[in-house]
Amino acid sequence: MAYNQICFMGLGYIGLPTAAVSAGKELKVLGVDINASVVETINQGHIHIIEPGLAEQVKHVVENGNLRAATKPQISDVYLIVVPTPFKGNHEPDISFVEAATKAVIPLLKNGDLYIIESTSPVGTTEKMADLIFSQRAELKDNIHIAYCPERVLPGNVLYELTHNDRVIGGINESSTAKAIEFYSTFVEGKLHPTNARTAEMCKLTENSSRDVQIAFANELSLICDKAGINTWELINLANKHPRVNILQPSCGVGGHCIAVDPYFLTSDFPMESQLIGKAREINNYKSFWCAEKIHNAMLQFELKNGNKPKVALMGLAFKPNIDDLRESPAKYIVQKVMQSEQNNIMVVEPNIADHHIFKLTPFDEAYEKADIVAFLVAHKQFSTLKKCGNKIILDFCGILK
Repeated sequence: MAYNQICFMGLGYIGLPTAAVSAGKELKVLGVDINASVVETINQGHIHIIEPGLAEQVKHVVENGNLRAATKPQISDVYLIVVPTPFKGNHEPDISFVEAATKAVIPLLKNGDLYIIESTSPVGTTEKMADLIFSQRAELKDNIHIAYCPERVLPGNVLYELTHNDRVIGGINESSTAKAIEFYSTFVEGKLHPTNARTAEMCKLTENSSRDVQIAFANELSLICDKAGINTWELINLANKHPRVNILQPSCGVGGHCIAVDPYFLTSDFPMESQLIGKAREINNYKSFWCAEKIHNAMLQFELKNGNKPKVALMGLAFKPNIDDLRESPAKYIVQKVMQSEQNNIMVVEPNIADHHIFKLTPFDEAYEKADIVAFLVAHKQFSTLKKCGNKIILDFCGILK
């Protein structure tokens, strides 16, 4: 089917790459963002986020006229909701951005249009938005297609995975599912798996909750090993020699806008049924607190032994290696926690961003050279080039030296 225009509501870490990929398939794409600065940046052929290959892709599709940005939606054939779903108090999911984006496109909808939510959402959100649409535009009932299709991409490899990963697509009815599959087949080479909207919503939450539980096991194991005097990295490597064991690597916690967030969508709506999922969240959150306490204790011991405060390098702010994304970052939490008790002798390092609105950043090699205590929080590739120095206290929470 020919599409005159595709409208993406949201130009963030998922919206912009998806818009750029679909525009690269000769689709006419309008990207909408409430931030006028973001819109201006994109229309100049530039990007406001870091993702390998994205700058070149955006520049290409803007220059050939397939992608343009605006602060308000315009009449299109397909509308994709790709906005954040943050929390209210007590980890209660907030779908107000999804609702606001939906309300913005309701006046533009016409018979035959396709409306898709990609934003991570509580189970039943797609049906709620369908009810909202039909409450204002009753004539559209049974005349438009409504579906949910979660993204499942890895930051740092988003452009490839948007095209090659399988997608789960669930409509509010069979015709909506079929229509959404027809659309995604224009730029997705992976297999498209049909289901219903509720199952598709639950699938995204299940995938990331499962990973959170697996990481929690590794993090809990690291706490046990620390107390038992056992090298966690060696232990996991040996345990994984078993043909049916695949333990993940521990870290200083879990961050990002997926694994650290999605389990709360389940614990909020199903508190009695999600005991293991909730406990995994507690463990992974505690690991960050534990790391901060380890750093603090090392600082106190150094001062008692040497009679002066140590210079401390905190290596990494991003939520995972080799990206600039600080959302829900456990490393950022640890830095904030450490700096509550000491600020003058703390060097904060994040090689993937130029500056930070709160922390003064220090080049990684300079910080490493000056530091008495080095705490590796994120396994950025730059850190692997540092040579071990015997007179430094090294706290490796991410396995960069394993």
